[in-house]
Amino acid sequence: MIGFLWEASRGYRFAPWRSPYLRWRIETYWGLHAEEIGCREFWSFVWTRRRELFRFLQWADRMRHQA
Repeated sequence: MIGFLWEASRGYRFAPWRSPYLRWRIETYWGLHAEEIGCREFWSFVWTRRRELFRFLQWADRMRHQA
């Protein structure tokens, strides 16, 4: 799980809300426009969707090990 987070936040580890990849994923999943995602919106999304995000991270980890 940590491996996916590490790769997904590459270049933006201290400010993950600025990551184009993570913003795109939130835009696709949540419907909020990527340019509107700031620190507050990012952490609000992470907190309110934490169970779903944890399940996604588990799935990503399984896929990573199968590849």
